[in-house]
Amino acid sequence: MPLNEMRKDYILNRWVVIASQRKQRPSDFVRASQPPKQSTCPFCPGNEDMTPPAIFVYRQVNGKIMKDRDTNDFRHKDWLVRCVPNLYPAFSPPRDGEAGIQKEDVFESADALGHHQVIVESPRHDEHPGVAQIAQLTLVISAYRDCVGYLSSHEYVRYVSVFRNHGLDAGASLSHAHTQVIATPILPRTVAEEVERSRSFWDETKRCIFCDIIEKEEGGQRLAWQSDKFIVFCPWASVDPFEFWIFPKRHMSTILGMAPNEEKDLARTLRVCLGGLRSILQDPPYNFAFHMTPDGHYHWHIEVYPKLSIWAGLEKGTGLFINVMPPEEASLNLREAIKSEEEKIGS
Repeated sequence: MPLNEMRKDYILNRWVVIASQRKQRPSDFVRASQPPKQSTCPFCPGNEDMTPPAIFVYRQVNGKIMKDRDTNDFRHKDWLVRCVPNLYPAFSPPRDGEAGIQKEDVFESADALGHHQVIVESPRHDEHPGVAQIAQLTLVISAYRDCVGYLSSHEYVRYVSVFRNHGLDAGASLSHAHTQVIATPILPRTVAEEVERSRSFWDETKRCIFCDIIEKEEGGQRLAWQSDKFIVFCPWASVDPFEFWIFPKRHMSTILGMAPNEEKDLARTLRVCLGGLRSILQDPPYNFAFHMTPDGHYHWHIEVYPKLSIWAGLEKGTGLFINVMPPEEASLNLREAIKSEEEKIGS
């Protein structure tokens, strides 16, 4: 039996132990799902008054998609996608008298200025990306773009994070299909490290480091799927079992640069890949997060993290991770499942 192997992330200063000697079968990761308990869903149609007014809603009017917004006294009922402020925000817009960074000795703090929005992905409670209609997912991606564009326009916003928690174990407090969008006044550490490394690579070579990674992974054993516009692979130093990343083949720094045909292609990519993950592991909990900044040398992408293992003392105490599913085997299982999803939804 081969020794376990330590691998360093392509970009981050992060090491992962690929523990082949502790390898598990996909079925070993399956566990009973625990949907969040709730009596009344605030995101379901008819309960619009349970949320703040939507900053925008997508509606279908005379066969065309229209974008509107709610008012304090009025909520649209015929919506397809809603974007509403989070009732319990982690970040809030500035008010008079709020200060910036404060530092005294080793104690540094700052006001949590920003925004915290929720994108309700569908009127249908269970229309999650792994089972959704392509047309609906395309509309959700358009909502991501609009929300990112709106939040990025504020001068106190440094970064906009689009992320999804699916399942109770992944942090979803509500089971209705939804995504969160948080705008922060800082560039978070992980993305900041990616930006620094991609900038230095660009300065040295005049090439995008992510484009180089895509070129090396395309056609390789970690490739899970690719379309005309997107490529999906399990990263070399995966932290989580069955982790996979989604990249646009065309170099773009944020989703604001996507063309309509790319939005539709991304919708299909999310549908078949998350549908494949759902099929292999019987709807596991997962998180996904968009990585993007307006820096021209950066290449936006989505990282999908199935919640299949527990970070214990080693991970929390050292930042060294153990993954018991080699990405090469994870991609093989994903390829087969994604192919089945493709056949299921057709062209």
